[in-house]
Amino acid sequence: MDHTMKLLRTFFAFALTVAFCAGQAFAADPTPPPLTAPANPDIPHEGFSKLAEKLLPAVVNVSTTQTTKDKVISGEMPDIPNMPNMPPGFDEFFKDFMDKQRGQGQGQGESDKDATPRERKTTSLGSGFLIDPSGYVVTNNHVIQDADEINVILHDDTNLKAKVIGRDPKTDIALLKVEHSKPLPYVKFGDSDTMKVGDWIVVIGNPFGLGGTVTQGIISARQRDINSGPYDDYIQTDASINRGNSGGPMFNLQGEVIGISTAIFSPSGGSVGIGFAIPSSMAQNVVEQLKKTGKIRRGWLGVRIQNVTEEIAKSLNLPKAAGALVSSLSSDSPAAKGGVQAGDVIITFDGKEVQDMRHLPRIVAETSIDRTVPVVVWRDNKDVRLNVKIGEMKEAETADTGDDEDKEKKQNSTPVSRSTYIGELDLKVSEVTAQLKQTYQLHEDAKGVVIISVGNDSPLGDKGARPGDLIVEAAQKDLKEPKDLEKMAKDAASSKKPLLMLIDRQGDLRFIAVNTVEPKAEKKKNEKKEEKKKDEEKKAK
Repeated sequence: MDHTMKLLRTFFAFALTVAFCAGQAFAADPTPPPLTAPANPDIPHEGFSKLAEKLLPAVVNVSTTQTTKDKVISGEMPDIPNMPNMPPGFDEFFKDFMDKQRGQGQGQGESDKDATPRERKTTSLGSGFLIDPSGYVVTNNHVIQDADEINVILHDDTNLKAKVIGRDPKTDIALLKVEHSKPLPYVKFGDSDTMKVGDWIVVIGNPFGLGGTVTQGIISARQRDINSGPYDDYIQTDASINRGNSGGPMFNLQGEVIGISTAIFSPSGGSVGIGFAIPSSMAQNVVEQLKKTGKIRRGWLGVRIQNVTEEIAKSLNLPKAAGALVSSLSSDSPAAKGGVQAGDVIITFDGKEVQDMRHLPRIVAETSIDRTVPVVVWRDNKDVRLNVKIGEMKEAETADTGDDEDKEKKQNSTPVSRSTYIGELDLKVSEVTAQLKQTYQLHEDAKGVVIISVGNDSPLGDKGARPGDLIVEAAQKDLKEPKDLEKMAKDAASSKKPLLMLIDRQGDLRFIAVNTVEPKAEKKKNEKKEEKKKDEEKKAK
């Protein structure tokens, strides 16, 4: 009996255990677990001392001297250097005294016209790093720009004269060369594309002339555009970067250069934890070209592009707002020869997805000249595959086309001309006439319709359109007269889709996409209907 009871107890205990486990399996919460940090984050337990000891000898100080000219009035005393440790208030007294002395020395009637230039030497400090044992040094272009003399100070305080091998203002990179009797310590470039936000980095440089300074931090963000040039693609970091760090290296924990310290955001002038570095993926290509030829050759596509907004994406039936919209291109450009057309959206270039407008120039510039690459564009609601042979970018020259103030006055004047009001756009337009060409200084072969006035409710006003602008296309169709635009605006209103238009302002072509508005006449009619309906409802009550 006891044996039987024991068996029964064991059986029920087992059954309950199975049922409980099964309940856990079937009743498990589908919510994913919270995000957690890895068990062993990649942080060196001994700090960064071994890494710093290894890398410091390859980091250098860059000292430059340049000559500037100041105007000195005849008879004026030279500037007095700042007096250190002056008692409070005494420096102002001394300054007033010297100003009076200068006034007495200045002859009557003498002015800036009588000033003679006086040469003065100024010095500035930056950072750099050696990339091979023969003495090639990488730094920022702005560190050595306009310098009469450049000196590189090694980690052991050896002072060497440097010559410029080449520089690239567009990426702010310069390559120097120093001569030494022995092979020099150097570092190598790593792959910045493998670095992720949150990764540890080490920065070494010469802040405020205090050479060999090591700081650490993480990558705060990537692909930052700080409006410093056409190829902005900066790494952002919270590592301490100050004046004098420019041109210095940013390292990963393997001791490879993954960035060049270049700029800081600072209201005070000191580090506030927002610094920027040129990624090695861009810098390495520039440095290699400078080392080989002393100059930079960049790939050229020959298109004028703009960002794809949400409205433009909807008007073109694009799956997402990405890529680069081609607003215009020259007939002899590589893009035109390869079959690219105005209105195309470049989706991929050489197998790389084009994220936005500023991404395309970078990947084109890095492409080898005369190489044929596959390009995918979005055209007529589908992908179109093309092959484009890349050309070489030349330095472009821009010329002023006239006085801006005079143009503004003419653009704001309202010429006497027959115009058509388009309610869906709250816009007055006219066909191109000789009078309008003269009034708005339109080019001789101007096509489309001319904007005469932009209403307060016009969606084009928010996009910057103004009188004198030409609307060349609407819904990717050429406009010949105002009624063409009127019809397309009504079609867009009925379909409730944005209307894509190509605007020509003094030869500068740009696409905009706008949502139509309710015409004022219909709006008033609908408002009256609504008021009447409310009155009838009140009477019914």
